[in-house]
Amino acid sequence: MALKILQNFDSNFTLEPQAKTTLFKLLTNESFLKQLCQKLQCEQLEFTELLFQPVPYSTATPKGMPAEFEKYHHSEDYTIINVPPNFMFNAKIFKPSRLCAIYRKNNG
Repeated sequence: MALKILQNFDSNFTLEPQAKTTLFKLLTNESFLKQLCQKLQCEQLEFTELLFQPVPYSTATPKGMPAEFEKYHHSEDYTIINVPPNFMFNAKIFKPSRLCAIYRKNNG
């Protein structure tokens, strides 16, 4: 089986307003934020409302994300998480099948 090299991958997507509202409520839920803070050992997290679809690794996208989001990957002030599949399902988001969310750390 040969590997297929992708030259271009369209990572653009649009969420329906109701799906976006539901997803944002889940991503900003207090108990979910507390869980993340515990795992990341930070005092507080703020959802930046930035989402992206993971992209195939390539020379142009070595981190598996659109290039404009790499600055968050390199910053210690931010964290990137995979949106939990049950959040995607509850928000009725099936395309794209995976999303990542960006949070800003606030250590007081």
